[in-house]
Amino acid sequence: MCGIVGAVAERNIVPILMEGLRRLEYRGYDSAGIAVLNGTEHLKRVRTVGKVKSLQEAIDQSPTHGKLGIAHTRWATHGVPSERNAHPHISDGLAVVHNGIIENFESLRVRLTGLGYTFTSETDTEVIAHLVRHHLNTRPDLLDAVRATCNELIGAYAIAIVSDGEDSRIIVARHGSPLVLGQSERGNY
Repeated sequence: MCGIVGAVAERNIVPILMEGLRRLEYRGYDSAGIAVLNGTEHLKRVRTVGKVKSLQEAIDQSPTHGKLGIAHTRWATHGVPSERNAHPHISDGLAVVHNGIIENFESLRVRLTGLGYTFTSETDTEVIAHLVRHHLNTRPDLLDAVRATCNELIGAYAIAIVSDGEDSRIIVARHGSPLVLGQSERGNY
């Protein structure tokens, strides 16, 4: 089990992402991380091992802000609890968080390694990041690249993806795994 949060707003969404992670921490306590865009900088990622509190401490030491982002709290299924296995996973300016299991990740990993992609984790999630990046080479629209990627994935999953240059949308997809989308008009968390 893992927990995924995403937010897009006209204000800093880091407090929203962190509150979402605190509420979902029961779904994973091995590691936590966020990736945010603020429209003027490249993607910024912060990951830590342990509970959401550790992630908050890292953000407090290196302030992070953005108007669009994704976050994740992890209960390891592939790879030991470590910072390198913590989500989000990145491939050349795009970040992915994932809940579920990609059953064919080993064969996809072999294929992507042969195409020159370098893996830094033991997770099945990193395959998704590199596969989306690969499809972006022939499909310049992020949504189209995610669709092509999902057509190759076998398993049950929910994913959320953000990318440099896409500062107003988060792409989400699921297959056989719950994904709840919501919107709140409440004030700051």
